[in-house]
Amino acid sequence: MVEINRILETKCISSLEKVFPDEELTCSSFNEASALLNETYSFQVAYRNKQSLFDQISIEIESELQDLITLRSVGLVPSELPCYADHDDNILRKTPGLYPDPLYPIEENGLVGLPNQWRSVWITVNLNEKATPGTHNIKIVFKMKDGQPLAEEVFKLNVIPVSLPEQKLIHTEWFHADCLAIEYNVEVFSEKHWEWMDKYIQTAAKHGMNMIYTPLFTPPLDTEIGGERLTVQLIGVNKVGKNYEFNFSQLKNWIKMCKKHGIKYFEFSHLFTQWGAKHAPKIIASENDVESKIFGWETDATGEEYSKFLSEFLPQLVSFIKEQDLEDYVYFHVSDEPTLEHLDSYQKASAIIHKHLADFPIMDALSDYEFYEKGYVKHPIPANDHIESFIENKVNDLWTYYCCVQYKDVSNRFFNFPSSRNRVLGLQLYKFDVKGFLHWGYNFWLTQYSKKVINPFENTDAGYAFASGDAFLVYPGDNGPIESIRLEVFYEALQDLRALKLLEKKIGKERVISHLEKEIEHPITFKQYPGESEWLLKKREQINSLIAKEFTK
Repeated sequence: MVEINRILETKCISSLEKVFPDEELTCSSFNEASALLNETYSFQVAYRNKQSLFDQISIEIESELQDLITLRSVGLVPSELPCYADHDDNILRKTPGLYPDPLYPIEENGLVGLPNQWRSVWITVNLNEKATPGTHNIKIVFKMKDGQPLAEEVFKLNVIPVSLPEQKLIHTEWFHADCLAIEYNVEVFSEKHWEWMDKYIQTAAKHGMNMIYTPLFTPPLDTEIGGERLTVQLIGVNKVGKNYEFNFSQLKNWIKMCKKHGIKYFEFSHLFTQWGAKHAPKIIASENDVESKIFGWETDATGEEYSKFLSEFLPQLVSFIKEQDLEDYVYFHVSDEPTLEHLDSYQKASAIIHKHLADFPIMDALSDYEFYEKGYVKHPIPANDHIESFIENKVNDLWTYYCCVQYKDVSNRFFNFPSSRNRVLGLQLYKFDVKGFLHWGYNFWLTQYSKKVINPFENTDAGYAFASGDAFLVYPGDNGPIESIRLEVFYEALQDLRALKLLEKKIGKERVISHLEKEIEHPITFKQYPGESEWLLKKREQINSLIAKEFTK
């Protein structure tokens, strides 16, 4: 740290620190690291104004890498429900208040120095093909509005001349098209809606999401029984007498848009309602040029009428999939999060769609091994706190997920969790050869059961339902999504996974795991793992050193 005017105190810190305005910054300085080509590397510079309020603090970068560097200000948002009453001890704080999360572009007027409050700037280095290998100094200079220097920091980044490989993990964060239409006040599937969806999908893909939740019909997710979410239905349905005609043009447009950004896989929305598969999703059809709802909560999931509809629709959807050469890239769902009390209704619903979709993976988020054991779901997605039995029974192509319920012992990304608890998932996914990761909340800006619209800058817990950090990863900005600390750190976890996969090519998986678990008390599991950010950062440096040694001999 170099203080020039003794007004501004600064400190370089890692991306795994969370800077709160109302507490002392006690973490160690972090001024040096390494990264691979094709990696996005992030760190922070924390700053504190030690005098009265002043604004228009500019920040400049001096580095050979400066064209690859983005600066953002770490913003604060409120959390009224940071955690549940029976939380574990691996949290930063349990009190309501302001938490660091959104990453705002730094405006022309620069930063504001609030008296005696620590804040931070998020610095991202996009090490694309223009990055030169070797050690680079990144000087960060804070200046007053008249150009007078305030403080400066220097970070050293060693760019290793080895490229991070493509991500193989299938990763989906459920995309809520209705929330975009509501937030930006545009008609569903209007030109403006497509423009907003394009921007949010681009950001998703940039952060390692290579699968997209695709609303064939309005997704029956987090909807009050008997209630409705805004209609977002890509499939055109025309009812002619007792039969149906289907239009796939909007689905084709969707696939084209997603592929443009590198989305590779498509998971089609659930064909039955959540929590038991007892009803059909909301489906709108046109009959004699009049649109109306033909299926919904009043529809028996396994009744003759909906079964007939699926028997006509699914074969045509399969034909469309084949025409689009998507046979190896589509996934289907029956019903989200069934429990053992839903075993019978789930089995009946599953049997209906297996008649037509047996050649495709059908997967669901669930935690009871019995669903898989009985063959009702061949591609289970157990929560990371219930995954042990699936691992012990050597389930093939295993996925995992977490949501609001996974707040004890395991990895997750709530506001009040240390960022290391977010990032450690990458090591766990690697060790247990997990093929996919699912989360339900990329941009869910509604209250629980979709009863009300929220302002995510003011309400971060879905109306006192889910601990802050569960329901969304991005915020709605005027020009597109505002990213979050949690989004960036989760992407770091995915990059760790890719680095481990790269090293495995040279030394084998057994040796990679041996390096990971060297000098720790217990082998890594989903519930036991080193929780310190220093350990994670040091471990990644060790992996990078091994990669450099093995690939640059």
